[in-house]
Amino acid sequence: MFQDEAVMVKIMLPKIETILYTTGLSPHAPYVFRYALALASQHRAKIVAVHAIEPLTPFGKSLVEQYISPESSLELHTKARETVTSQLKKRIERLCNEECNNAPSCENAVASIHVLEGYSDQVILNMAEECSADVIVMGARRHSRVGEFMLGSTTRKVLHSASQPVFVVKIPKGYKEEFK
Repeated sequence: MFQDEAVMVKIMLPKIETILYTTGLSPHAPYVFRYALALASQHRAKIVAVHAIEPLTPFGKSLVEQYISPESSLELHTKARETVTSQLKKRIERLCNEECNNAPSCENAVASIHVLEGYSDQVILNMAEECSADVIVMGARRHSRVGEFMLGSTTRKVLHSASQPVFVVKIPKGYKEEFK
């Protein structure tokens, strides 16, 4: 009977083929990425990296448009978004390459990198569906109760809304690691 139970457990284990790694590119990014890399290595899965660029608030837009025309504002916003997207992709690529150099088993682990405009939780949830992620890996830092209430928590929102499991990597207090 024990052997039959062991066979049943093996059959029921989920297959992890695609991992969505979310990053805000903070000093905590390498710490969280290592967990995504470990999962990818153990499951021979691919990593899809995503970063969200929050849009300008309506109030922010109205302030900008008091000084420049809507057309100029749109043009500046488009150029700025392209520049930031390019820079962020390069940073994520560098992080991935640095970490993969330390772990040769992860060659080609990162299948794609996406830098998208939108609210972080929605960008993550949409990308998870789009890439058919089997699991989402994201970091969580400590916030004060007031900060949590005022700012909200992307991690909390994703945890409550995602249809796939969410692997939350708690950042140790005081942890910082600079990456270029």
